[in-house]
Amino acid sequence: MPELPEVETVARGLRAGVLGRRLRAVALPRPAFFRGAPARLAALEGAACTAVRRAGKYLVLEFTAAAGARWQLMLHLGMSGRLRLHPAGAARAPHTHAIFVWDDGRELHFSDPRRFGRLALAPAPAEGFAPELAVAAGAEPLEISEAGFLARFHGRNAPIKNALMNQKLLRGLGNIYADESLFRAGIHPCARRLSGPRLARLRLAIRAVLRQAIAAGGSSISDYVDSDGQPGWFHLRHRVYGRTGEPCRGCGAPVRRIVLAGRSAHFCPRCQRR
Repeated sequence: MPELPEVETVARGLRAGVLGRRLRAVALPRPAFFRGAPARLAALEGAACTAVRRAGKYLVLEFTAAAGARWQLMLHLGMSGRLRLHPAGAARAPHTHAIFVWDDGRELHFSDPRRFGRLALAPAPAEGFAPELAVAAGAEPLEISEAGFLARFHGRNAPIKNALMNQKLLRGLGNIYADESLFRAGIHPCARRLSGPRLARLRLAIRAVLRQAIAAGGSSISDYVDSDGQPGWFHLRHRVYGRTGEPCRGCGAPVRRIVLAGRSAHFCPRCQRR
């Protein structure tokens, strides 16, 4: 599933491509892809895109209609979703479930072979995100203060890898960047009740990993590409994720993989301690 760096990369591409443009039409080849009554999307026709925001793994496009009504369109890429900008009249890729036609003729296609993606629309509140969009409520990893991070994670008895992936605590982290951040902080994924100094180190590791991954355009493990169809290359810099049995880039010990709450966790048994 695309995580924060991949979604941020897509958001930046969309800001460059559609911010300020008006939406001419919306087509839903698969109406069930939209959460709610598809007819509601007609409210966006002629509306201007005034913001492209990211909340964890969610994208939210904000629109203002000619009559002044404001809307928020939520897009979640799920496991295999892609948002691609195409020239006018471009052929649709298989499993294209939504098409947004802009005033310059270009089209934004939302394709999703595995169909775990989501699309929803709601009136925009005065601030924040509309509750109907069900955007994850956790803090943003790149914005949270040290005090805020410690308040969420200090004293928790759950394995730290599981806690990091709880979107109600911290939104945007998944398997890839939780594993990579824990490695850089020297913390075992099963560690519990971390001390304040270890949590402070982990927060800095998360921020550093996410910033590096965003600069690299994200990690292209399987389906992910940005809004221009380009893959990211941060996967070439992974130190533990997906490297089971390979030598640790720090000490040479074989990278191990275990399963926590049904999800993989990759780590170095020497460099990461409980």
